[in-house]
Amino acid sequence: MSAELFDLSGKVAMVTGGSRGLGEVAAMALAKAGADVAVCGRKIPDLERVSGAIKTLGRRSGAFVLEVTSKASVLKGVKRILQELGKVDILVNNAGINHRVPVLEYPEETWDLVLATNLKGYFLVAQAVVPQMIERGYGKVINMSSILGTVGLPNQLAYACSKGGVDQMTKVMAIEWAKKGVRVNAVGPTYFETELVTQIRNDPERFNFINERTPMGRWGYPHELEGIVIFLAAPASDFITGQTIYIDGGWTIW
Repeated sequence: MSAELFDLSGKVAMVTGGSRGLGEVAAMALAKAGADVAVCGRKIPDLERVSGAIKTLGRRSGAFVLEVTSKASVLKGVKRILQELGKVDILVNNAGINHRVPVLEYPEETWDLVLATNLKGYFLVAQAVVPQMIERGYGKVINMSSILGTVGLPNQLAYACSKGGVDQMTKVMAIEWAKKGVRVNAVGPTYFETELVTQIRNDPERFNFINERTPMGRWGYPHELEGIVIFLAAPASDFITGQTIYIDGGWTIW
């Protein structure tokens, strides 16, 4: 097997929500595989921390403030990335939020914010980035979905709806861009041990439910996401498009 199948040297990646959690994991994984990385998000200190870590690997990187719910902000941010890094070969749509409330108590404004961030944001960013991929006849788009795109759980109304939408968005994008050299796939993680889910991990009932529901009997470790991100970004996956691949310890087997 040739290592070139997983080599991202010379490629430029853009990761939204790249300053924390699984977005940070994805950004670092792509850099380890050889890519230069534009780290995008809203909090400058966190963006600079991740970008700095990428630079220590010998890659080019930049911290870019980008609000995915705003088309103007997205266009401005993408323009800066293209000016500084020259191109975007790999897009990881990862920026997202969640709000856990029962359906009958769910605030309308929160519904709007979650859908705007987790679904509309992916559309706006892809719409801004993909044209230059099509122009060059090459690109990889990785949309971060979730097991909740297909699994139902209580108190996850807007988040689950948004991730189901991401799965469908991935299919439509893949169909439209398949003959233009752009592959589009989604990753559907289960619960991973990051600082963003500390509250859930500290709730014994919820923590135990997740362990019992997962055939492997545990949460995911952040490094276990690295392989699938590199694979979908690399030449090894060039004949795969329109798929949602679950990284879930077997959760979606049931």
